[in-house]
Amino acid sequence: MQYPEAEELAAVRGAAASAPRGDAWDWALRGAIVAGLFAVVYASLAGRALQPLLHDAEAHPWAHLIGRPSLLWLSMGSLLLAFRTSLWFLYRPAAAAGMADAPSLTVIIPAYNEGAMVEKSIDSVAAAHYPRERLQIFVVDDGSKDDTWQYIERAAQRHPGLVTTVRFERNRGKRAALAEGFRRARGEVVVTIDSDSVIEPGTLLAMAGPFRDAKVGAVAGKVAVYNRHQGIIPRMLHVRYILSFDFLRAAQSTYGTVYCCPGALAAYRASVVRQVLDQWTAQTFLGAACTYGEDRSMTNFILARGYDTVYQRDAVVHTIVPLTYAKLCKMFLRWDRSYVREEARFFARVVWKRPLGPLLVSLLDAFVTNLRYPVAYATLVLLVMLTLHDPMTVLRVLLVIGLMSSLNMLYYLRSERSWDFLYGIFYAYYSALTMFWIFPYAVLTVRARSWLTR
Repeated sequence: MQYPEAEELAAVRGAAASAPRGDAWDWALRGAIVAGLFAVVYASLAGRALQPLLHDAEAHPWAHLIGRPSLLWLSMGSLLLAFRTSLWFLYRPAAAAGMADAPSLTVIIPAYNEGAMVEKSIDSVAAAHYPRERLQIFVVDDGSKDDTWQYIERAAQRHPGLVTTVRFERNRGKRAALAEGFRRARGEVVVTIDSDSVIEPGTLLAMAGPFRDAKVGAVAGKVAVYNRHQGIIPRMLHVRYILSFDFLRAAQSTYGTVYCCPGALAAYRASVVRQVLDQWTAQTFLGAACTYGEDRSMTNFILARGYDTVYQRDAVVHTIVPLTYAKLCKMFLRWDRSYVREEARFFARVVWKRPLGPLLVSLLDAFVTNLRYPVAYATLVLLVMLTLHDPMTVLRVLLVIGLMSSLNMLYYLRSERSWDFLYGIFYAYYSALTMFWIFPYAVLTVRARSWLTR
């Protein structure tokens, strides 16, 4: 079957396919990354990275209480980056399932006020390369108030026997919609896809591949931006997504502990989901029912059962992202609230159940990563005070941001050969200057239940 949006998807994809490994450019980029890492590690360990700021702080003895710990964290962070990079180089995606041995599979698509995009999502799944007799598509309309149901029905009529639809009379939330699909899924593997996303033809076979390993309980797909040509914000987010998914999750996958299998594209072993489904649907935090963050929550439940979670680079989904600053802030606020809740749960209950190797690596990763928050905000106070004394401090900080973001863009260029890497540098400044307030506000409002998408 020809996917009706094939040309549009190809245009959106652009350079989203992973760059070939082992060619001259790849080795050149590897060398540039290693050289950049060496410079960063040397500068941080030798104490040179923050030397200008520490020199400025000499007139303020109290500033050393912030500057010295910041320098120590920078050294730890640079070593962690080098460690993650080595894991990223070692990562290899699992072989995709074959048409002959593919397991039975159910795809769940929850939708709320999605409009025409849900039809494209359903069609992309129906057109995927997968044995039809072993594929079920389950679409849940979560009480939409617009014309979403009409688009779902129209898509279902084009794919009789393949698409099952359910319509809630009122909005019950994404977690409830997914739970309905989990309970009625017939497949050995269950894939969840957001209704504002479309998958590539080989994605389902790729997602099924890692489940050959009985230790694997969940798989994270690679997320790219569908609407990245519609403005500078989606272009910046596309670079951020690629770095987040292809770098961080690839590194985490090497020790079987991907912390979040994303709602845009995730796959679960159905038998494991059934073991934790009641706990997942009834989850509370500080006395409030959990509504958002269902993806990382399910990942934590599966890790707690002793299963591995891995990343599959060859399984690609293209998702709609915000076009405006206000909607972008809502998205990150929702993500950060979920991060606070599930990170606390990961430390308290989950990580201690991992095997010794993944346990130690996870503890190191989480410790250094989470230290960035107190260090960053304390350093921000220091920078404000030093700027009042010497306005040139701002220029030094902006230069450091530019240099570090340029190193990050080498990682992006190895994943995708695209001039879009320039938007990643813009994003470094954009996020530092306009979104620094989101995490503290998320901590203060962590019990909030609003979904913040529509």
